Amino acid sequence: MEIGLSIGSNLGDREENLSNARSLISTIKNIFISDFSSIYETEPIDVPEKFQKMPFLNAVIIAQADLPIPLFFREIKHIEKKMGRTDSFERNSPRIIDIDIIFAGEKSYNSPELVIPHPRWHTRRFVVEPLCELRPNLIVSGQKLTVKEILSSLPYNPTVVLFKKIW
Repeated sequence: MEIGLSIGSNLGDREENLSNARSLISTIKNIFISDFSSIYETEPIDVPEKFQKMPFLNAVIIAQADLPIPLFFREIKHIEKKMGRTDSFERNSPRIIDIDIIFAGEKSYNSPELVIPHPRWHTRRFVVEPLCELRPNLIVSGQKLTVKEILSSLPYNPTVVLFKKIW
């Protein structure tokens, strides 16, 4: 099954954090990273005022997975913790790494901890733009439009700027 992951960081060496996350994801048993987007720098959204000047680096990873979704999710959470992500009591606080599952093939999944497809992926330019680089004609479960069509309908704010093409 093809899985789309959104990764982001706005603490420390952001580019190194993304690279480390990609490497750690590739070590998960029965997971093969087949593609990854360029890195984009993005304005933080929905963050407290004091964190507005801490831009994110974001990218999308496409992986082939032969693993049940709950187990894959646990592996992703383990990677976040291993990299130093802590559970903050302040919503949308800065983070070393954030890894979200955007889609998992044509499957839907709903539990208290995880909803797939990600419920807000299609409203976030910082997810849609890098995903469009890789899968412009993909129609994610629950959507009627392709990723490219969704991207063309999104506003340009908050700003999403190409940071690095090859990493």
